[in-house]
Amino acid sequence: MNEDNNMKTGRAIGRTALFCLIAVFSIWGMQGFGTETRTETINITGSADVVFIDSMKIFGKLERPAVPFPHDRHTTILAKQRLDCTTCHLPKANRFSLQFKRIEDRDRQTVMDIYHENCIACHKAMAADSNPSGPVECGGCHLEKPTVQADRQPMGLDPSLHYRHVQALENKCEICHHEYDEAAQKLIYIKDQEDSCRFCHKPVMEKNRRSMSAAAHTACLDCHLKTASQKKKSGPSTCAGCHTLESQAGFEKIAPVPRLNRKQPDSRLIKTSAEPIENRMSFVPFDHKAHEESNHTCRVCHHAGMQNCYVCHTMTGAPEGAKISLEQAMHRPDSASSCLGCHARNQAKRECAGCHTPISGKKRADNGGCGKCHTPLPAVEQGQASLEAETAAAAAYLAERTLVPRLPETQSIPEKVLIKRLSQKYTPVEFPHRKIVTSLFEEIKGSKLAGYFHADQTTLCQGCHHNSPAGLKPPQCGSCHGAAFNNPAGIKPGLLGAYHLQCMECHKKMEIHKPAGCTDCHKEKGQS
Repeated sequence: MNEDNNMKTGRAIGRTALFCLIAVFSIWGMQGFGTETRTETINITGSADVVFIDSMKIFGKLERPAVPFPHDRHTTILAKQRLDCTTCHLPKANRFSLQFKRIEDRDRQTVMDIYHENCIACHKAMAADSNPSGPVECGGCHLEKPTVQADRQPMGLDPSLHYRHVQALENKCEICHHEYDEAAQKLIYIKDQEDSCRFCHKPVMEKNRRSMSAAAHTACLDCHLKTASQKKKSGPSTCAGCHTLESQAGFEKIAPVPRLNRKQPDSRLIKTSAEPIENRMSFVPFDHKAHEESNHTCRVCHHAGMQNCYVCHTMTGAPEGAKISLEQAMHRPDSASSCLGCHARNQAKRECAGCHTPISGKKRADNGGCGKCHTPLPAVEQGQASLEAETAAAAAYLAERTLVPRLPETQSIPEKVLIKRLSQKYTPVEFPHRKIVTSLFEEIKGSKLAGYFHADQTTLCQGCHHNSPAGLKPPQCGSCHGAAFNNPAGIKPGLLGAYHLQCMECHKKMEIHKPAGCTDCHKEKGQS
């Protein structure tokens, strides 16, 4: 009998901690009604559980400051009293309401009375029993100058954590994934068409769709609590359990993460429409599998839904795609979702920046050209073939293309180059040409992206030989760079400037700290 009571108590305490956690999040604004995260600095230092009660905003301007509320502190105290989250949250459907002591917000006075009557009554009861308690006067909660600072880290499912959930739920994706059937007016599940929660659940509530925060905390915490009550391994049930760097660092990692199976293609032909149309450019063979491996979420590309890009981004620009045309969506260099924008961010990485970062604000010549991506495939040109034929043609092309960066045979790369055109004060510079070329190659040899765009053996050479045709014997630097600013436009540096800009800025971008001074490269004449 005592064992049964202990088990019931344990479950109640577990539910308490979790449900109270939800309670606060509801107050904080999980429903998305005019709430916001605050960053003011209640003497709780860097706590992940600090939330600000400002739900009254839905009725207009707040009469008093929002109330800083330490959520985990309250759930801990409730658990010691053998009280669970239903102390603060009413049952709603088969879960609970995220709002405090209510299911809906009726009017300002009713909601305000709910907070004041229940919070103050609880604080008085705790104090009457000689337990630590909270304020009972207005100014004790509504602080004019709070010294509280929330330190809550964003939380989400990375590929490793998602895979662990797939395994724990035995591939029952319908437990989490659903979409709303307008005709039937209910949630349904469609296998192999699972979308990200964030496609429907936005940062704030829209119409009858809960905010992402509300949806996540309701579903995730409810599942964690129920699983824990069954004495099974479960996830966190406190604010700090998810929203601190320390807890996140302790999450079990799966590596490598098996590929997510959603019947997605390995390869695909990027087109402008589902229908055959006359097109100015050849379509793009796209290695879908490789891009999956290189990104932590499908939302990197599929930012609004899992459908084809041309559904929202039409050729002329449609309202569904914010009037951004398909050409802009793919080519805008400043967009986080475009092909060129993503590639540009990769080029800015340390191992690539030496060649790809513009020198002194001047954009390097692009020797890749449109044909690097827009590749003619006669068998499927202009979308005349079936989807299966298009996919097969794209796969065949990508399989034939070298996805590993290539270099010429070592013996064809000069070991050293003697730079002597400037040897008036200094002795000629012995430039370790082969060592530098092979070092650059080592930096990128594991990148499929680099492999695709560096398939030609001499592509890497153009990082330095930037405005000359690709080849094993490029012209000397002095053939273009002569006397200082020797061209009418005044934008081409002389040979002295070209050498120093090229070498020194490359070292800076690639975080190479040597040479550190002139004589590290140049020995003054007369020195041994």
